[in-house]
Amino acid sequence: MPFFRASDPTVPPGQTVTDGFPILHVGDVPTFDPATWRLRFFGLCTHPYELNWDQLRALPVTEWHGDIHCVTRWTKKATQWRGVRFRTLVERAGTLPSVTHVLQYAENDYTTNLPFEVMLGDDVLIAYEYGGRPIEAIHGGPVRMLVPKRYFWKSAKWLTGIEFLEGDRPGFWEVRGYHNDGDPWKEERYADMPAWMA
Repeated sequence: MPFFRASDPTVPPGQTVTDGFPILHVGDVPTFDPATWRLRFFGLCTHPYELNWDQLRALPVTEWHGDIHCVTRWTKKATQWRGVRFRTLVERAGTLPSVTHVLQYAENDYTTNLPFEVMLGDDVLIAYEYGGRPIEAIHGGPVRMLVPKRYFWKSAKWLTGIEFLEGDRPGFWEVRGYHNDGDPWKEERYADMPAWMA
């Protein structure tokens, strides 16, 4: 998997560009059963709901092309994703005005948090295709979050739920010392101390 050092101003500081797709995740790769798979939307909303696999795939499709960045210092250029714009699913849930943050839930008891306003961007997808094909299980398929403006641990693999919150709730890596916001352009890799010690 060749790496080369970035000299491109479109690459965040401290990153190295790769033409591969490194594999990093918490726990084992889960098994996908389309008959039982569900994605829940709950918390501070007027219409909590869940989608099955066919319902998700029947929603309007959005494409996003661009770069992704991992906190472990690799950047992959010109990636291509397809899925449902997160904002569309938020509108269906009818979030309350008090919502400030979103917590993503995934297999293996993984969670990650972000401000609500960050999640409402046009580039944020609940994605199920990468490079014109279904997302491979090792890369988070069948469904993963895509939040390209943040380091990639903020884009949960094997997504199972979205909770709308009033106030922040740090996720799996955030309580273990990773930065709470994770902006690659600010090199927000690690916090000064784990969130549970603050």
